[in-house]
Amino acid sequence: MNTEPDEQDFPPALEPSMPRKDRSFPALRVIVALILREMATTYGRSPGGYLWAIVEPVGMIVVLSFGFSLLMRSPSLGHSFMLFYATGYLVFNHYSRIYGSVVNSINYSRPLLKYPAVTWIDSMIARLTLALLTNLFNSFLIIGGTILVVGTSGVIDPVPVFLAFFLATMLGLGIGAMNSVLMGLFPIWRSLWNIAMGPLMIASAVIYIMEDLPDFAQNILWWNPLTHITGLSREGFFSTYHPNYISEVYVLVIGTVFLVLGLIFLRANYLKILNFN
Repeated sequence: MNTEPDEQDFPPALEPSMPRKDRSFPALRVIVALILREMATTYGRSPGGYLWAIVEPVGMIVVLSFGFSLLMRSPSLGHSFMLFYATGYLVFNHYSRIYGSVVNSINYSRPLLKYPAVTWIDSMIARLTLALLTNLFNSFLIIGGTILVVGTSGVIDPVPVFLAFFLATMLGLGIGAMNSVLMGLFPIWRSLWNIAMGPLMIASAVIYIMEDLPDFAQNILWWNPLTHITGLSREGFFSTYHPNYISEVYVLVIGTVFLVLGLIFLRANYLKILNFN
């Protein structure tokens, strides 16, 4: 007796599943999505949106120009207070924006980092990209408008200007990455850092040039990398200004070292940071 069931008693064989296609540029799609989310939450919820990203630095420049014009006859360089303060403040503001976007990247995307498709580096790249593009556009729009209004007394050299913004980006990225680790593991560090950085704009040669200070003050402030960046920016706009204290290598080394250390420590500790806070 044949006990084997007929072939027709078996259910039809399933078609072999198609191999899953590899996702093309998955990280890029995640980063673009995070950028769009950042745009919506940062600029889409407030009245004026992107307009405030321009109004805020313009307002600061106008206040500085008006206030110091009451105290001094002319700025340290050129004949326009607005141009003088714009050339120092905009690159300083660029550093501050880059730093702020990077240092808060994990906290900002904390709910999304629970998903395997989203990583901390995606969040950092997305926030850095949006801050970089927004601030570069706003800075050159503002400085261009300032030059159209007040004019310039010399030929503009774009090389020092672009180099200043590049160094400001590297410095903000490096210090932001390092502080992202320190503030995530040691919350008290955020308070201490904010207190220490309170007078940063005053100590960064934004409202003056280094040559206005006595030698002992110049020797101290030389260690602040932002003084090199603001001086480099002004060198590009004022053809008669050639500061000899600037060291691009010094600023680049600081930014690069902090960036490498920050990325290494973030990779090792970002789960602790997510669970700690």
